[in-house]
Amino acid sequence: MNASPEPRPVGNDCPYCGQAMHVSEMTCDACQVAVNGAFGMSRLAGLPVEHQRFVEMFVLASGNLKEIAEQVGVSYPTVRSRLDKVIEAIRGEIAKTQRVRGNLLDAVEPGKSNAEEAARLIKRI
Repeated sequence: MNASPEPRPVGNDCPYCGQAMHVSEMTCDACQVAVNGAFGMSRLAGLPVEHQRFVEMFVLASGNLKEIAEQVGVSYPTVRSRLDKVIEAIRGEIAKTQRVRGNLLDAVEPGKSNAEEAARLIKRI
């Protein structure tokens, strides 16, 4: 059996309508078993391909922005700016999946809840 070519990275948005795409099938190249369904992707996979490539360069350069600037042929501030954009994008991905939690007292209205209602709120958490 011939080895499959290395998969090309693709963006996360539909090339037709621009909406977010999701993974719906995974296949084993060795035995051809396929699993269908809706799969979540890692936060890094949710980033644009350009950001993913920058993260690869950053890791391979051990986080040395000066080295990245020399390799790519741009100034240090340009690389730093790019890193800031990647950081902001990762924060955005984290915000999409992070469950917002408030204080239990935020859910209890003063003067309108009794001990039984407070106990029900605690059990739902």
